[in-house]
Amino acid sequence: MIGVEEHLARCLSAVGPLPPIDMALLEAVDCVLAQDVVSGTTLPAFDNSAMDGYAVHVEDVASATEKDPVVLPVVGDLAAGAREALPLVRGSAVRIMTGAPVPASTGAVVPVEWTDGGVARVSIRRSPRPGQHVRRSGEDITPGELLLSAGTRLAPRHVGLLAATGLDRVRVRPRPRVVVFSTGSELVEPGRPVGFGQIHESNGYALTAAAQDAGAAAVRAGVVLDDARLLMSTLEDHLVRADLVITSGGVSAGAYDTVKEVLSRLGTVRFDRVAMQPGMPQGFGTLGPDSTPIFTLPGNPVSSYVSFEVFVRPALRKIMGETQLHRPTVSATVTEGWSSVAGKRQFVRVALTTDGAGRQVVHPVGGHGSHLVADLAQANALAVVPEETTRVVPGDTLRCMVLERSRR
Repeated sequence: MIGVEEHLARCLSAVGPLPPIDMALLEAVDCVLAQDVVSGTTLPAFDNSAMDGYAVHVEDVASATEKDPVVLPVVGDLAAGAREALPLVRGSAVRIMTGAPVPASTGAVVPVEWTDGGVARVSIRRSPRPGQHVRRSGEDITPGELLLSAGTRLAPRHVGLLAATGLDRVRVRPRPRVVVFSTGSELVEPGRPVGFGQIHESNGYALTAAAQDAGAAAVRAGVVLDDARLLMSTLEDHLVRADLVITSGGVSAGAYDTVKEVLSRLGTVRFDRVAMQPGMPQGFGTLGPDSTPIFTLPGNPVSSYVSFEVFVRPALRKIMGETQLHRPTVSATVTEGWSSVAGKRQFVRVALTTDGAGRQVVHPVGGHGSHLVADLAQANALAVVPEETTRVVPGDTLRCMVLERSRR
């Protein structure tokens, strides 16, 4: 039996970031930048109005009040998109719209709300400060300025920034292509009736969704029956289009554990008993001419999902070029105790909440059975119990992996 850290280290040592490619902005959302992005432009590109109103010389309206407004002739109109700025002579005003280029000598823009909205002549009731409501060229971005650093995962706000500077493509680490399939002759596709001894296939759905949630381009390849030739042909079909393969089931010591039977003699795949609960039987290695990583996870649903979180998700994030590989963790106080197995690291489904005193607290959700999918669905964290602990009691503090993804 090997430790969790040893198996994880072996998995991570076999994977690395995918080569960078140029992608269109909208296709690159959620991908990681492969290089720094430096501005080649100025934003704003020209002085422009921040309000609908009137461009003026501040000195001309310095005395304007509600009781004694200043009246100026309006010598022109400027709308957003105007290709030429109008001149602004002393003692006059130019009506201007938000985003329009201001005349070169503009001292400020008077919002239309401070005026009578006149077209030929305007009555101004308040005096602006010098530069008020004028967006100056370069006040946001200047040429050569670092916009985004390599390693940034592109969010919608980043895409807006890049588009504003005129970029339509960016160099990123692509999403890894992940193929997921489940093994077992007892498995039936959801939507179809099950007979005696059969169950609906769920691992493939959960693992595909988990890979997508981690940022991968994941597809579910369906169910493979317990047949060695069929498993071999399925692997051969999908290796050419995958950056990583995930299987579930068939990795224990049973007579029909086909995955272990077939893959034990291929590539660098190795099967180990990992000192963890749930998820002790694990397999990992590389296959094919491109040394494609393959994770063979246990068949029980909770074991399969926990294994993904502990081993597969960090590997996927490394392939994507992320530097933070693991789920965020918090320390939380236990409110309800449970037992643990000596010599194994336990990952317990828990509900993580905040109590009235503002403390992070956890309590277990359901039983420890690795088949209890309803309990797994209610958990928002995994409490990590060290190998030497055999009893968790109320008041203990545990490190917890937070499963809920933050929405940015």
